[in-house]
Amino acid sequence: MKPPIKIAVLDDYQDVAMEMADWTAVNYQAEVIVYNDHISEPGPLIDRLQPFDVVCVMRERTPLNGDILRHLPKLKLIVSTGFRNASIDLVAAKELSIEAQNTGYFDHGASEMTWALLMAIARNIPVEVNNLRSGDWQTTLGTDLRGKTIGILGLGGIGSKIASYARTFGMNVIAWSQNLTAETADGAGAVLVSKETLFSDADFITVHLVLSERTVGIVGKKELSLIKPSAYLINTSRGPLIDEAALIEVLSDGKIAGAALDVFDTEPLVADHPFRKLPNVLATPHIGYVTKDTYQLFFNDMVAVLEKWLSV
Repeated sequence: MKPPIKIAVLDDYQDVAMEMADWTAVNYQAEVIVYNDHISEPGPLIDRLQPFDVVCVMRERTPLNGDILRHLPKLKLIVSTGFRNASIDLVAAKELSIEAQNTGYFDHGASEMTWALLMAIARNIPVEVNNLRSGDWQTTLGTDLRGKTIGILGLGGIGSKIASYARTFGMNVIAWSQNLTAETADGAGAVLVSKETLFSDADFITVHLVLSERTVGIVGKKELSLIKPSAYLINTSRGPLIDEAALIEVLSDGKIAGAALDVFDTEPLVADHPFRKLPNVLATPHIGYVTKDTYQLFFNDMVAVLEKWLSV
């Protein structure tokens, strides 16, 4: 009798994977083990994954590079949530005859989260909530959105939604990316400007670029030095798009009003990281896509992929 198929579900931080879909058929044909913790070191990760035929990953939480994959001789299938997962070495997977499949994805979660962070930091909502709980009343002055300028780096699906939200709130919308044209910007209700103009003129700057070799650190010391002292930076895309050390420096020195961040260079964020402590940082734990609707889509699609694969 051949040993049962073993399936690992990684990084289920909220312990909800089994609740979001009906795993009955999969559990009948395979042994499914769900992990709620995160392993970042390659050695312990390899030790954990070696017994498994299938690994299910939440997009870009646990990287699966070529070296890790080469140490997993039993692995036959990777199922990742989302349309793409840049942290999986697909070339190595193909060389090793490891199949890789993806689930569907809702892109409205990230844009909604971006706007929630923008409004929260503009109106000092976390500060006022905490102060109210401590017995205080009206301790800060908020920043209006109407009439202000928002600068959007990247006018793809999410950036275009942000432009639409901004126009609804009466904001001026400017945009820049490496290949953005004036015609495309105009179609999204934005004005194409130079990168320098965007950083120097915007009251709110929000980043919506795909992380790649040419976009790593695209917001660096030079760009951060151009931001007005009264302006805010928002990043719900990917941490490495911004030079983290340079951002910590300008925030620590009070050279910009603040930053609202949902993504970081290393996740989960270490316990003593400055972003957990700086008073002008509003930080959330990469929850832009962490919604019930999105998770139900992720795990129902994951189950469908597994059922089909197990039936072959």
